[in-house]
Amino acid sequence: MRFYKTVLTLLLLCAASACTTLAGKEEIGAVIARRAQVRSSTAVVAADLKEVVRGDELDILDSATVPDTGERWLHVRTRDAEPVEGWIEARNVISHDMIERSKQLAKEDGDIPAQASGQLRASTNIRFTPDRSGNDNILMKLESGARFDIMGWKRVPRPKSLETTESDDAPKAGAAEQGAGRRKKEKDEPKEPEEVNELWYKVRLPSSISPAPAGWVFGKQVELTVPSDIIFYRTGREFVAWHRLDGDESGGQQSAPKDKDAAKETRPGSWVILEKSSTEEANGPDSPDFDRIYVLGYDKDRQEHYTAYRSPDLRGFLPLRVEGKGDSKTFSVRVQSEGQSKELKFRAYTNERGLLKVEPLNELPKGNKK
Repeated sequence: MRFYKTVLTLLLLCAASACTTLAGKEEIGAVIARRAQVRSSTAVVAADLKEVVRGDELDILDSATVPDTGERWLHVRTRDAEPVEGWIEARNVISHDMIERSKQLAKEDGDIPAQASGQLRASTNIRFTPDRSGNDNILMKLESGARFDIMGWKRVPRPKSLETTESDDAPKAGAAEQGAGRRKKEKDEPKEPEEVNELWYKVRLPSSISPAPAGWVFGKQVELTVPSDIIFYRTGREFVAWHRLDGDESGGQQSAPKDKDAAKETRPGSWVILEKSSTEEANGPDSPDFDRIYVLGYDKDRQEHYTAYRSPDLRGFLPLRVEGKGDSKTFSVRVQSEGQSKELKFRAYTNERGLLKVEPLNELPKGNKK
């Protein structure tokens, strides 16, 4: 009887406070929020003990979930000369194990230059895989406006769950519209044709916004930051990748702008651009990454751009690689023709009149996107 009374007492104590889950062994975590507070407890009225900033390391001693809100908290110890122990919201910390997984993801693209750049339209989850049907693969959450390089992308079948939304922002426990309520709302709203597939970007994150270097982002949350130098030259096809070809070595592929504007301000120059049609047929899981190569030259005397090269339609695949220095470069992509994949290489050089010329170094496939 005494044993049962002891168990009942423990259960009541757990229900009255934050139910704790022992960590088993200490872990090391890194702060991912710009700044956060280590507090005396998980209570709303708890005192702030110490402010930590992005990149600070913490020993994770324990974890707890607050019953009323469902929020998860971590019992941590700072790694200062005079350590402080307290509680911090779990969403502000990422474990070293997850950072290592992210580093392995980044290694897959270790020798590939950035293909494009983008920024978030809204607060969004960064995931280990391009799949938003559950929460097990969430690496962390990035705030709206966060900037990153885009290393590649993938189209995957859209989740069929009724709970799937047009965003990827897992709500706090108890805050989401539940089952019947959400379904009723969806029933009352006019329905648009559902997309069969959805786009995901594989991104490389700067250390200034994340200790984890890579992950996947739901495409509808991303706005491409096409440089202002070339953004007005889109002619019915979307720009999916770009790289400078002139002597501006630092501007080959730059990160997104410091402000909220999607177009990055760059000085005028010459660019190789990969374009893609926006038709439904061009956006399936087996569709190519791009279907045309477009090269823009820049006449410094006239201070205007001109078309230096435009390829026939083709089935092209990333990555785009640019090699060389100064005004003489080569660039290459992969293309598929008659079921075979091969590298397509081009030479870009400046002639005696100072104009950019592009010369294919191997035979082009016949124009056919099918």
